[in-house]
Amino acid sequence: MHVLSLTSSLIFRFLFLISTFPISPAKPTASHPPALPRHRHRELSVDYYSKKCPQLESLVGSVTSQRFKEAPVSAPATIRLFFHDCFVEGCDGSILIETKKGGKKLAEREAVENKELREEGFESITKAKALVESHCPSRVSCSDILAIAARDFIHLAGGPYYQVKKGRWDGKISTATNVPPNIPRSNSTVDQLIKLFASKGLTVEDLVVLSGSHTIGFAHCKSFVDRLYDFKGTKRPDLNLNTRLLKELRMYCPSSGRSSRATLPLDATTPFAFDNGYYRGLGSNMGLLGSDQALFLDPRTKPIAVEMARDKQRFLKAFGDAMDKMGSIGVKRGRKHGEIRKDCRFFL
Repeated sequence: MHVLSLTSSLIFRFLFLISTFPISPAKPTASHPPALPRHRHRELSVDYYSKKCPQLESLVGSVTSQRFKEAPVSAPATIRLFFHDCFVEGCDGSILIETKKGGKKLAEREAVENKELREEGFESITKAKALVESHCPSRVSCSDILAIAARDFIHLAGGPYYQVKKGRWDGKISTATNVPPNIPRSNSTVDQLIKLFASKGLTVEDLVVLSGSHTIGFAHCKSFVDRLYDFKGTKRPDLNLNTRLLKELRMYCPSSGRSSRATLPLDATTPFAFDNGYYRGLGSNMGLLGSDQALFLDPRTKPIAVEMARDKQRFLKAFGDAMDKMGSIGVKRGRKHGEIRKDCRFFL
């Protein structure tokens, strides 16, 4: 389908589905905290569980493949879960923790920015953890299972298969107040995005490449409705939004779209295929989010986005490498900083 031939019937198919990383309701981005201390790749290894749980990847794979067949939305839901986990407190499974009943301190998953994380993502990890525990009790961290599951879903959707380095321990902290300054916004500027990613040890190229996860993502109207009617307080739509797409989007997202339950594809051409269609769409001003389209307008990010649009294989290779790099953010090791949870929802 040509990138400009998005029809009403196509959009209708995607109502009430899923949004994926990194989308949070548009609001001013808070100042960013200092970079988290990061443990480098040398502290993780592909064969970490070769003796502790040699069948780990096949166990997780049996769950992800089944989930992908039964509930395809599990793919973008779990991928987004991994991003939201790594960007807050590091890749330590803290996003999976549930708030204690009657507790006053809310866990990460209760933060406003995480309210739209789909249950299918959490359910996939719960099922995978249960199966792994039945074979390898108290040996495998929830954070490693999440990293493996995210890779599996990326591959099942047509994306790259990359080796997942393992050895993460589950973190002991999960606080909702840590979330807002660490999650990109749908209206973030390129400056804000570059600073946030840099605080995680990620480069400008990593930013553009990891944004490619939107190739199978969806967004709620409230994430982009301002672009349709009142862009930056001008009372007019964003001039950098394709006019035909604007017309289609207004059909499903009224000016009061912040309360609309409709969700629309970030990549209108191939929303369920992990390819480089997302970048080709940016070249035709089809970026759904302001933060996405900005990548094709800024001279620091546009050349990278253009390269990804031209070469699918280059994008897939770069994405696998960037995911491997992101997976090392804030890794916890040892009992002083982490634990191996039996139930991913609760601390030991």
